Amino acid sequence: MAEGLVNPLKYLKDAVNSLIYVKLKDGSEYVGVLKITDNTMNLILEDVVEVRGSRQVVAKLGRAIIRGSMVQYISFNPEIAVEQALTG
Repeated sequence: MAEGLVNPLKYLKDAVNSLIYVKLKDGSEYVGVLKITDNTMNLILEDVVEVRGSRQVVAKLGRAIIRGSMVQYISFNPEIAVEQALTG
């Protein structure tokens, strides 16, 4: 690995027990507490809320298992609008 580069999986593993935002390739969006991850980015989230457009809560799911190959991107600092969706 070149000097100065950081493996993004390190950030994912460091985010265990933190609130994260996950967008899937099919457009679904989820906010929840990351409980478990692995080297293929499979995720287990708890206290999960499915959101739409970062403002509208679609469903409160409890626990979700997300296959890593379906993840489009992950945010470790959910925007204020997403956090408001959790409390709304």
